[in-house]
Amino acid sequence: MNRRDFIKKSITASILVAATPHLASQDDVTNLPYKELIGKGNPELFGNGYQLRLEAHLAFEQLKKAALKSDINIQVVSSYRGYDHQNRIWTRKYNRFINKGLTPEQSIKNIIAYSTIPGTSRHHWGTDLDIIDANVSQPNSVLQPRHFEEGGCFRALKLWMDDHAASFGFHLVYTNDADRKGFKYEPWHYSYKPLSKVYLKDYLKLNIPDIIASENLLGHSHFSKSFIKTYLDQNILDINPELL
Repeated sequence: MNRRDFIKKSITASILVAATPHLASQDDVTNLPYKELIGKGNPELFGNGYQLRLEAHLAFEQLKKAALKSDINIQVVSSYRGYDHQNRIWTRKYNRFINKGLTPEQSIKNIIAYSTIPGTSRHHWGTDLDIIDANVSQPNSVLQPRHFEEGGCFRALKLWMDDHAASFGFHLVYTNDADRKGFKYEPWHYSYKPLSKVYLKDYLKLNIPDIIASENLLGHSHFSKSFIKTYLDQNILDINPELL
């Protein structure tokens, strides 16, 4: 068993047997407040045109300054997202797929190809951001993997980040590893490891099945125990091992 599989199995097992019957008690097991871990708190955030926690913000400003020397102007498309914001994304997509004639199960499967269940997003932590290069001609839909591949408008950005991002503490979250499951490849989504790795450990101490079940999201009645376990294994934990 490799290191990633061991971590995933160990953490998932601890989640599923967690004896945390009341959501109000979940602050007792984490360093970061429970509400901030699920996007319902009021964290102090920093940035011009984006929102990150102070340490991540300062590191990002240094990264952005360094990229400018290579004529790459890093622009943030998305950073901190609270629970309500994520729920609006979920609701919009769920209704769109249902209106196209998909079943609830099919709709949920389509949503979680790229979007998280509200309360489970890394963007809730103020450590993650989606980026593009503002110095190139912008396509209609910027967050498409093809734009970061050979011949794509953001290829130079991707290559620069491959070489330099880690030295500023940022790592790609959803890699192009052929064996990885869960969310699809996102060459634009980076996480500030010194904070997000700690927050992930805190997050995994929570009774996540209880949290998901308590929110009455659209389609929540189709969140079976096996679905939630698979979502935890694949969408939450099958990420860049540098961030585990």
